[in-house]
Amino acid sequence: MSASNSRFAADLGCDGIAHSVPVGVAYAEIVVVRHGETEWNADGRIQGTLDVELNEIGRQQATAVGERLSREGKISAIYSSDLKRALETANLIATACGGLEVIKDPGLIERNLGELQGLQPHVAVNVCPEAYKALRSQKTDQEIPGGGESIDQVYQRCTACLRNISMKHKGERVVAVTHGSVLRRLYTRACPNKRPDVKFLNTSVNIFHLSDGDNWVFKSGGDVSHLSQIEYLRTGFGGDRFSG
Repeated sequence: MSASNSRFAADLGCDGIAHSVPVGVAYAEIVVVRHGETEWNADGRIQGTLDVELNEIGRQQATAVGERLSREGKISAIYSSDLKRALETANLIATACGGLEVIKDPGLIERNLGELQGLQPHVAVNVCPEAYKALRSQKTDQEIPGGGESIDQVYQRCTACLRNISMKHKGERVVAVTHGSVLRRLYTRACPNKRPDVKFLNTSVNIFHLSDGDNWVFKSGGDVSHLSQIEYLRTGFGGDRFSG
């Protein structure tokens, strides 16, 4: 992208309306990618901050998204959650994109889901009923028993993280590898008056434009076209409130 980024003036937000940004304002294009598939994803198990590795399908997915991104324009930097499933995805993307060093950022880590981590939802509802009730709560400040985070806490750290990344990379295209719950919070920041209408599936490509840290535009999301020849989970568990 050029330093001027004059085409940003025509960007459409998630509401389909052109958001006016002065011509010449530099923005960062941040390609946010959810990690590849894990066995726990396939089993419908709640991962949270537990450190689960990619399975073989997940590695194929990560390689495919890396090859795709390498063809779509120069990437200046790659950031990642330091959980194994995200970090391995980021490293495979980095290999495809010329061997960039992956920068770990704790702001991109998955939501801590407390007592629910490691359980399938239908088990959690019986084994940890209070924690499961907290997860289902509509209160965004509701923490989850067992050290779990509230939605507000995740929102604050991950939006601050993306804002900081954008300020470092004005006029550049960067990649951030993260998790389903984080992607939902980033979408909420860009589209505060709209419920997510996309599924953030494994290795989905989601593009955000940030200018001056505070003007967010959600360009596109949920794109898994690079997985046309690879298996992937199509259920809501990918990128919904139970995702990891």
